[in-house]
Amino acid sequence: MSEQDKAGNLVAVKSQRYADTSVLRADFGHLIEEIREAAGEVTVIARREGIIELLTFLRDDPRFGFDYLSDLSGVDLGEFASPRFAVAYHLYSLDHNHRLRIKVLLEEDDAVIPTAAGVWSAANWQEREVYDMFGVHFDGHPDLRRILMPADYEGHPLRKDFPIKGY
Repeated sequence: MSEQDKAGNLVAVKSQRYADTSVLRADFGHLIEEIREAAGEVTVIARREGIIELLTFLRDDPRFGFDYLSDLSGVDLGEFASPRFAVAYHLYSLDHNHRLRIKVLLEEDDAVIPTAAGVWSAANWQEREVYDMFGVHFDGHPDLRRILMPADYEGHPLRKDFPIKGY
């Protein structure tokens, strides 16, 4: 994006689409592994420990005001990847028109993360979907059970090692 200065020259203007993550680096450096910007989108790679503290801050701090959890998704990076899974929180601020993705990486043998259902009630069903499709457990979830597959279904269909015809 660009605009003209008083002399008529074009000058670059920083896009207001994404929140200023320098505040996060200063206040939550111990919880943040990396901040990436790619294809015009900002992703914060955060540690599992303290994720609820970080998400609550992003919701409540007026500089961010992420009052809308637009999506919570799971990703299987492959059975040979380490860490294997990622949980991504896609946040949106209605007041600031900002977007932010928070991603937490999880090992296959320890795919457990605290529930965000107490931060955004919309996380309830979205976490159930990630649990059902990927097998990621959300510690403290009020009703963690399958939501898309039958209750007695074995396996997690969106894992990359899941057989095409099922078990």
